[in-house]
Amino acid sequence: MATTQGIKLDDKTRNRLKALAEKRNRSPHWIMKTAIEGYLEREENYEREKSEDMERWEQYQLMGKSVDQESVEKLLDKLSENMG
Repeated sequence: MATTQGIKLDDKTRNRLKALAEKRNRSPHWIMKTAIEGYLEREENYEREKSEDMERWEQYQLMGKSVDQESVEKLLDKLSENMG
């Protein structure tokens, strides 16, 4: 189900939107919808990663388990050798 949502744009932004839509052979609606969907995807990913980071930090504080730098470097070296 789709609903209409209004947005107020100043003249400069509206003209830029119309110009880009014409260049892309798309409607201003399509440009706005695509931009909003892309923004939401990025922000949701950011929030998900932030939440995962907080969970890892809490686990570290509770358990004190971590991976030392030397182990990480060895793993990365091994992975880079396998890739190239």
